[in-house]
Amino acid sequence: MPEEPIDLAGLLTHLRRTQGSARRLVAIAGPPGAGKSTVAGTLCAQLNQHEAAFARILAMDGFHFDDRVLEERGLRARKGAPETFDVDGLAAMLDRLRADDGRDIAVPVFDRALEIARAGAEIVPAAARIVIVEGNYLLLDDPAHPAWAGLAPRFDTTVMVEVPRGRLAERLAARWRDFGLDDAMVRSKVEGNDLVNADLVIARSRAADFRLRNDDAP
Repeated sequence: MPEEPIDLAGLLTHLRRTQGSARRLVAIAGPPGAGKSTVAGTLCAQLNQHEAAFARILAMDGFHFDDRVLEERGLRARKGAPETFDVDGLAAMLDRLRADDGRDIAVPVFDRALEIARAGAEIVPAAARIVIVEGNYLLLDDPAHPAWAGLAPRFDTTVMVEVPRGRLAERLAARWRDFGLDDAMVRSKVEGNDLVNADLVIARSRAADFRLRNDDAP
């Protein structure tokens, strides 16, 4: 299926129209700074308007390796790159969610204040019919990181959130300034890591079902 442009209202309509009784997994992919979390949160809130447990979010960031592991592997400075995530753990979690076996499932959540993933921090209830999975590399198809390519077949609907690279850089810089970093550290974080990861997502992600432009999000 070729990529089709869509907006949030259109995506919401599509998900409602195509939802049956089986649980569906929806991938919201895109580079860092694209606003994936906001898109996922808005979709989830709208889908839950009439039934509170209908939709839940699973964030890829919950599968970050701990800083101790990254330091042991010499990857601390590249935190957020594909090799700093437990992609096999994420794949196993997607399989559990797809099984839809009538049980609640505890999922990890990344705590940005503590910079760690907290195990079992959220529950996807058995009643949830849509799980919105959001993250940078959900559609990554790169020979250097082959494990990620196995995720795409697990999704029923895929969306790539698109933002011009210059706008991404602005958002990423603003994010780090909000954490109190000085200009030199902001440049180091954005140019040395964030935009490297963004360029990988843009260049090496497989085509999604839909393209969603998100230029105006904060």
